[in-house]
Amino acid sequence: MNIEAIIAVNAVDWRNENKNCLFLIFIEQMSIYPKLILDALTKVRYPGNGKNLVEAEMVDDNIRIEGNKVSFSLIFEKPTDPFIRSVVKSAETAILTYVGKDVEIVGNISVVSRQQARPEVGKFLPQVKNVIAVSSGKGGVGKSTVSANLAIALARLGYKVGLLDADIFGPSIPKMFSVEDERPYSERVDGRDLIIPIEKYGVKILSIGFFVDPEQAILWRGGMASNALKQLIADANWGDLDYFLIDLPPGTSDIHLTIVQSLSLTGAVVVTTPQEVSLAAAIKGVNMFVNEKVGVPILGVVENMAWFTPAELPQNRYYIFGRDGGKRMADTFGIPLIGQIPLVQSICESGDAGVPIAMKQESPDGRAFMAVASSLVEQVGKRNNELPPTKIVETHK
Repeated sequence: MNIEAIIAVNAVDWRNENKNCLFLIFIEQMSIYPKLILDALTKVRYPGNGKNLVEAEMVDDNIRIEGNKVSFSLIFEKPTDPFIRSVVKSAETAILTYVGKDVEIVGNISVVSRQQARPEVGKFLPQVKNVIAVSSGKGGVGKSTVSANLAIALARLGYKVGLLDADIFGPSIPKMFSVEDERPYSERVDGRDLIIPIEKYGVKILSIGFFVDPEQAILWRGGMASNALKQLIADANWGDLDYFLIDLPPGTSDIHLTIVQSLSLTGAVVVTTPQEVSLAAAIKGVNMFVNEKVGVPILGVVENMAWFTPAELPQNRYYIFGRDGGKRMADTFGIPLIGQIPLVQSICESGDAGVPIAMKQESPDGRAFMAVASSLVEQVGKRNNELPPTKIVETHK
């Protein structure tokens, strides 16, 4: 007999030879009803806010009881709530403890969420026409500078543009757009809470840099970084875009794998400098995209720091890091060279000031990035006419 049971008794007189005694001779087994379930669930607290499940309004009103079988739903804010499994297990234990060990509850608690689930892989960014990765084989070649200026140049050409700073461990895009102090907010869209990108210079921007202390190092395992990146892609309201640029970390990493397993890339742009060490790393980056398991087309090579031109001698070119290294690499692989960007002090100063040089369309450097953007548009059109969509790389478990 369960302690919490409701007991109905009938009393009768029973007389023996020695004395009169009153015995309880009939005991009726209690029945299960919703309040017993709710009382048991008040013993379980949700770790996210410390409230019990009833107080937190996490128990669905429709508690179904069929004999000893009990079933109901627990309501969570998000389908990705990290406490789902532990809370369900605790709820089962509480019912078996406080209602009865014979209650059939294990496996009968379903989970629903107030927020709709994230779309499946392959259905991210449904309103984006072209997804382009900007990559480099090594750091220090100006990949993020190219990404920022290319995004602005495309916007100045009249396209709708988004820029994702996927360099999880060293985000620099917020600095280049002078939006380091911005904090994106979320709004409910079609039953989901979505992050609203920061918009500046006609470009929608998101970066992990908006959500962390810029003075602290980011120490994340690969899985954590990949999950954060997926949130910035799939849990953001990017809206209609003609071009979605992804500023990848240098080299090859879990982040690159996450991207090709999550998105169908239109293609990749590889950034390099003319020097041999940069070219060797860039070649590895090209091979990463074009190998048969990934199959992402290379839309073009951008040779950054192609030459040095002093401000007082704008017609002079000094090939500090070598000459035409990016062009030779592009020719070797049969890839278009979509631009050569000079090493000019104003490009660095503009980026540090949060006003990328592409905003100064009348300057030689601004015109150089506008030319890169025009070449990229041409290559994207050619790629889309001649090649089928890129397939997402399958995850092998």
